[in-house]
Amino acid sequence: MSRIIHTGLTAGKGHGVKIVGGEGCYFHLDDGREVLDVSNTGGPLGHLHPRMVEAMQDAMTRMPVVNEGWFLAEREMAAEELVDHAFAGEDWVGGVRFCLSGSEANDMALSFSQAYTGRTALATRERAYHGMTGLSMHMTVQPQWHGGLSVAKGASMPVPCPWEIKVIPPPISAVWGGEPVPKDLEAYLQDAPQILSGTAATIVDYSQGARYYVAEYQNIVARHARDAGSLWIADEVIWGLGRCGDRLFSFQGAESRPDIVTMGKSLAGGSMPAGAIVMSKSIMDEMSDKSWQTYSTHRSPPLQSAAIRAYLKILQEEKLLENVQRQHAVFERRLTEIAETHSSVWRVDGRGGHWTVELHGPDWRDWEITTDEIPIASKVASRCMQLGAAIATSGEQSSLFLAPPLVMSEEELGRALDILDEALQVADIEYEKSMNG
Repeated sequence: MSRIIHTGLTAGKGHGVKIVGGEGCYFHLDDGREVLDVSNTGGPLGHLHPRMVEAMQDAMTRMPVVNEGWFLAEREMAAEELVDHAFAGEDWVGGVRFCLSGSEANDMALSFSQAYTGRTALATRERAYHGMTGLSMHMTVQPQWHGGLSVAKGASMPVPCPWEIKVIPPPISAVWGGEPVPKDLEAYLQDAPQILSGTAATIVDYSQGARYYVAEYQNIVARHARDAGSLWIADEVIWGLGRCGDRLFSFQGAESRPDIVTMGKSLAGGSMPAGAIVMSKSIMDEMSDKSWQTYSTHRSPPLQSAAIRAYLKILQEEKLLENVQRQHAVFERRLTEIAETHSSVWRVDGRGGHWTVELHGPDWRDWEITTDEIPIASKVASRCMQLGAAIATSGEQSSLFLAPPLVMSEEELGRALDILDEALQVADIEYEKSMNG
């Protein structure tokens, strides 16, 4: 019996297989098999990337054990390189603070916004996920992801929230299927000014709950946030530094620019836990006579700084964005073909190197993580694993997400999508039974 207090994205019982190693775009399992790693937003370089291994080994031989309170040269160089390379041409950027995760970055950005504005109310969009620590936990407005307890039969015991959390409608888009897309986004978001009124911050992410980036949506929300005196936070934890393909950050696809950007996951190339908060120059100017005190002993350690610097070099020198653009083309073509041949598929959407396949099934608001019945998406994920690909559910009963390493080849991705194509037969059978009574 495992002593791990388990958590996971997949609804229903069972922890699946055990991973004991990995290399390239493959996981090594305890039963001796190798399976393609296709749903791993935290592993942009796959596993044991030679240049990242070399960088980490070098850092281990020369880096001191130093807490966040000391001025570390490697940390300063990581901040300079992040701004100079990742935000090249973005002359509004002012400063960086590193932390341990995307959750922590969002929590710190939100708490900073409360201190900066003197307000306590916060805003996000429907079906958002922003993390599992502090304020980021309360801004995660999906039914079960609240840091509390999920009880059998769908009951929920969330952590009591001391703040008012306001929610605006989500962006709506689709590459295939799904609900009707609003033709007039101004009308769709007409209540946003009232909703955002009095909020300290408005935080927007770009893919959670299969709600993907829409440029006009971002511009409208950014304008309403500014008019309300609400700091706009771009949650780039999943998308920043590579996942988009045609740019380094999602927000760069529109004219509006955030007050704060948060990052995580890819930031240190998957080799170290890492997060970052990037502040605008205007905020930094306002902070010229203030000190933002958030000290933590093991935050932004030397190894993290070395990993961030190494990943920024690999991202540029190995032209990872170009490979993600090739992945986008494969995803768009193959997932459309797959959707058209499987009755169980309701919607497909995605960008760059992150895509979602939504199946017909229960509404996401009725998700029961502790259900005794194995959800349909979990059955498909299990079948994918049997066939040789680790494809995860998105934390809902009827949704699968695909986010392979940015280095995955077209051939490997094609093989993974062939496996998904075959595995969806499991969902087709159940869906057709339900339709036939």
